[in-house]
Amino acid sequence: MSETLEVEPEEELDTDEKGPYILQCEVENPIKEMKNRKATGDADVPGDVLKLLGEGGLKILTKLISTIYETGEWPKDFTEVTMIVLKKKTQATKCNDHCTVSLIAHTAQIIAKIFRRKIEGKIEDVLGEDQFGFRRGKGTSDATGMMRIIAKRTLEIDEELCIYFVDWQQAFDRVKWTKLMHILKRTGIDWHERILISKLYMDQRVKVRLV
Repeated sequence: MSETLEVEPEEELDTDEKGPYILQCEVENPIKEMKNRKATGDADVPGDVLKLLGEGGLKILTKLISTIYETGEWPKDFTEVTMIVLKKKTQATKCNDHCTVSLIAHTAQIIAKIFRRKIEGKIEDVLGEDQFGFRRGKGTSDATGMMRIIAKRTLEIDEELCIYFVDWQQAFDRVKWTKLMHILKRTGIDWHERILISKLYMDQRVKVRLV
């Protein structure tokens, strides 16, 4: 990646701009929501084990995540992702004939959920009512249902209906990450989240496992 996702130095910020501390309940909730018997990442720590943490274990895990949050530094294990390549069909010879599954450390997934919930509240205020996908109560299935209703009513009154399709996969591949960081700052996303997001993109390493 040739771009540098720069975030302003910490010493230039007021305390309020850095973001609040991580609470134990913020760590506990994602653990409760984790599904059992999920594949582990390179850390080889099953999610089932995290669910067995007592009060003392939760405090230690909260302290670990708080340290990551406050320092803006990811542990090396959290930035390493193993991708397993699976064949979609028996005679797979092209890239399109395969799909990938990412194995990420469960603790890293917990941190990601905490960040997502912190960011969601601020992002919701700037998203339009017609924005669907990755939002609570506004999934892509809701948009599809609305589209079917609009199409049906349009046909009933014999009017033309124009539908515009965008290849969002191609759009995602062309995201200007430096501009994204500026947008996150302008939206009011705290410094701690922005610095960790930038370092996750810059420092992430992927290992591919063929099966």
